[in-house]
Amino acid sequence: MTRLAVTLGDPRGIGPEIVAKMLRDGRASREATLVVVGPDGTDVAVQESVGHWASDAPSALAGKLAGAAIERAVAMAMSGDVDGIVTAPIDKSVLLAGGYDFPGHTEMLAALTKSRVAMMLASPRLRVVLATMHIALRDVPGALTRDGILATVETTRAGLRDWFQLPDPRIALCALNPHAGDHGRFGSEDDDLLAPAAKAARIAGPFPADTVFVRAMRGEFDAVIAPYHDVGMTAIKVASFGEAVNVTLGLPFPRTSPDHGTALDIAHRGIADPSSMIQATLMCASIASRLAPR
Repeated sequence: MTRLAVTLGDPRGIGPEIVAKMLRDGRASREATLVVVGPDGTDVAVQESVGHWASDAPSALAGKLAGAAIERAVAMAMSGDVDGIVTAPIDKSVLLAGGYDFPGHTEMLAALTKSRVAMMLASPRLRVVLATMHIALRDVPGALTRDGILATVETTRAGLRDWFQLPDPRIALCALNPHAGDHGRFGSEDDDLLAPAAKAARIAGPFPADTVFVRAMRGEFDAVIAPYHDVGMTAIKVASFGEAVNVTLGLPFPRTSPDHGTALDIAHRGIADPSSMIQATLMCASIASRLAPR
């Protein structure tokens, strides 16, 4: 049976709770052998311990333990001990305080595996891939490049083909500016950069953000490349919050996570919804079983 490493994420947050609920639910455990990676001291028994957590410990320790769990899970996947990894949410600022200078999981996974990756959120209704990830909005125009867009499309096309069994995926590019710039009235980036990049990558667009995601949800496209984080994440989360799954394309193994954060405001109250964690684990198991059946 396929084996997956499941990290607990930030132990202060809802990660341990949604992992525990996912294990009790049983659906994911029927599809894969789940190896829980994280600190002792939460409400979840771990098979791969990275240290000990106590509720009165400093937040920097939470970041250190969360980062160590990611490192351990990646090492297990790279050595073939597991076929994929599923990660519960982390707190980016606490990850930094714990000694890991990465904006998030995606960038850390890319560095650990030396891979060019792309961040995709996928649901039965929509797939969105980011051309730029965790950067300030003011930095987006400078970060968007032809080569970056082409690389994102290449990674997306390969992921949809190899991991989602779409032999000839239909991909669209979302515009950067309102109305795709309206022929330069609201910016020239869409005409000067995005349109030539889309043509070179053999994808459709750029199309305005207020229509392209609707067109994809109606079946016209298999995925949409979004130029920056919030335009893509807002679309997928409005369409499918709770059932969407974060997928890191381009890694040498499948990695998924739920579509939400640590939710510190409701942690340890027993009310966290495990639906996205369950879907993330099921999706990782499905991909891994096709790639490396045991």
